[in-house]
Amino acid sequence: MIGITLDSEDGAAGAWSRYPWYALRQNYARSVAAAGGVPVALPHEAALVEAYLDRIDGLLVTGGAFDVDPARFGATGRHETVRTKDARTDFEWAMVAGALARDMPVLGICGGQQLLHVVLGGTLIQHIPDAVPGALEHEQTNPRHEAGHAVRIEKGSLLHRICGVTEARVNSAHHQAAADCPAGVAVVALAPDGVIEAIESRRHRFALGVQWHPEFFIDPADERIFAAFVAEAAGIPVAGHARD
Repeated sequence: MIGITLDSEDGAAGAWSRYPWYALRQNYARSVAAAGGVPVALPHEAALVEAYLDRIDGLLVTGGAFDVDPARFGATGRHETVRTKDARTDFEWAMVAGALARDMPVLGICGGQQLLHVVLGGTLIQHIPDAVPGALEHEQTNPRHEAGHAVRIEKGSLLHRICGVTEARVNSAHHQAAADCPAGVAVVALAPDGVIEAIESRRHRFALGVQWHPEFFIDPADERIFAAFVAEAAGIPVAGHARD
């Protein structure tokens, strides 16, 4: 049973509804199902966090067109491009923290990777074009179901054992990224410009964040990520890593 976090919108004339609504791309759920999991959507009900955690076996934190509030990682300034969804972040933070406390498998995708990184004690680059000289186009203009650039995967990492390769082609839809490597966290994939593309916790059996969207199955490594995540949630562990 894999819990999947939802995006949310306030509603407006001409949108799907004039009233607040949740959204989830179908390929998130399809990727979990294809790996043998049962996908379950998680509405942002803060009072139900523990009830959700009691019932699911793994947590998938999805991406979205918004950012983690910089105050959450101690930033004193806020870039003009930052857009937050505080209620969603509050809920996802509680879910991630609760899952990690239970050593439940967690997979963070794109914005979900960034949230996982901050929960684990990390900070974020608030706007890549202003912070990384010569940065690639991380908000690719070609369709999301196509690759945008390659990533180099660290040998010996959990991600490497899952994917079986040291390079993968990925899509790219983000203007922020993990900025550091806090205690107990390993940086396990980089873009050619040095931007962090994946992290994993050394303190948990499976807490992996990838900056791209593997639910599009662009590279064979993407399907392997979902297969390993669901297998771990089912109690079939990937060859582990040494914990700090």
